[in-house]
Amino acid sequence: MQDRLSPPHLHPRRPPLIRLAPDLGLGLIAALGLAPAGVWGATVVALAAILWRLARARPAAVFWHGLAAGLGWFVLAMSWIVEPFLVQPDIYGWMAPFALILMALGGALFWAIPVWLAARVAPGWRSRIIAMAAALILSDWLRGWIFTGLPWARIGHVWIDTPVAQAAAWIGAVGLSLLTLTLASLPALLWRPSERTIFGFLPGAILAIVLTGGLWAAGLARLAQPLPADRDAVVRIVQPDAEQHLKWDPEWSAVFFRRLLDLSAEPGRRDLVIWPETAVNFLLNDADEVLPAMAQAAGAPLVLGIQRRQDSRFYNSLTLLSPEGRILSTYDKFHLVPFGEYMAWGDALANMGITAFAARYGHGYSAGPGPAVMSAPGLPDFQPLICYEAIFPQHLRGLDARPGWLLQATNDGWFGRLSGPYQHLAQARLRSIETGLPLIRAANTGVSAVIDARGRVRDRLALGGIGHIDAKLPGALPETVWSRAGPAPVVILALLALIAAALLPRLRTKDRPPRP
Repeated sequence: MQDRLSPPHLHPRRPPLIRLAPDLGLGLIAALGLAPAGVWGATVVALAAILWRLARARPAAVFWHGLAAGLGWFVLAMSWIVEPFLVQPDIYGWMAPFALILMALGGALFWAIPVWLAARVAPGWRSRIIAMAAALILSDWLRGWIFTGLPWARIGHVWIDTPVAQAAAWIGAVGLSLLTLTLASLPALLWRPSERTIFGFLPGAILAIVLTGGLWAAGLARLAQPLPADRDAVVRIVQPDAEQHLKWDPEWSAVFFRRLLDLSAEPGRRDLVIWPETAVNFLLNDADEVLPAMAQAAGAPLVLGIQRRQDSRFYNSLTLLSPEGRILSTYDKFHLVPFGEYMAWGDALANMGITAFAARYGHGYSAGPGPAVMSAPGLPDFQPLICYEAIFPQHLRGLDARPGWLLQATNDGWFGRLSGPYQHLAQARLRSIETGLPLIRAANTGVSAVIDARGRVRDRLALGGIGHIDAKLPGALPETVWSRAGPAPVVILALLALIAAALLPRLRTKDRPPRP
């Protein structure tokens, strides 16, 4: 049944830009829930207002309102994307604003298209709210897969620094998005049309607060439960703070290499030493003479990020060295950053002078075979993750054998000092909650961290700090519900809600519209 707010004979053009300004502002406010600000309440309130505005808009205008709201969300959430272009500002600086605008617009389409489709299929305003929330949940999930995937800044990420995030052990990151949009939908769904003031939203708001309190209490209860005992193994995380604009300079790279050796050799027990992604400025193929010195400084098995060449291909790799300097195993990063680490049709584009942005050698990196498990002497097996591989939860499922812990080696020097490194750290914490596995994080410029199996940071090296962490390896929890089921239950539930919102109102004789 068509409601009064969107009569079928009207087909308005794009709304005036001034009418889209509130949506843009609400999107900006919603993004304050992400790290490092973490104002999750602002996200819930802003999303509630966005859904209300979308439900009251004419279907033909919903796309534009959704695009404006999504643009606000992604402009703030992805603002760190300008940082890589400022590493060499004289060459790439002019691209920075275009990168941010295009990235934000691309992300905004993942809001605009779903809400527009939901407005088309749902006949009444209440059913439209349900359909839009369900469509945004499905879009949040799809964004982690389509076009190689970019699940950065998912709506549910606003809970990572709160006890509510513990629900991810059952429902994952997309399930946290479902919780967020459910809470944001309640004020409008329970709106009392008899009230002409903001108090009409009070019943739904009270219910949302009560549910949030329940989720918070459940999370606190899970955090209060004891964890398995730590492993009797000490890992040393080395953070050299090699700034990206100096990292490949011949003189500075020698300084950073010496820093890695000195920090690794400092007194103290260590059963494994970990260096960050692309820790050195030379290829593994050319390192035969220095591998023994690196191993001697470590005084234990050493995992280091290093680039390597095989035939005419180059790889972004992690290599495990024995205490004698022998190569025990190597892992090649397989989920590469588009444009940063590889270019589609890279060889052909290289003939035109276009190469991958971050790759140091060749036209770009080649992808490794896929997720793997590595073994270090005296420690449980671990799953290596290089840089942004850790933002893809799907890579942590389906392995032949469950690892005992996760290792993320990253170079967040590309991300600046404001939001990017903190958002990256937050997503690494979420991987621990989802899997029940501790995570050791070695970051070139920080934040390096020891994260337990419930996502809590036990120890850390601050952004821009120089030093090392010696920490016992935290114990692992049993396999979580999410590890077994993945996002399928949440995706199915969102699909069912979308279908119900589209079909059930048509079976009723009356769907009361709100008053403008």
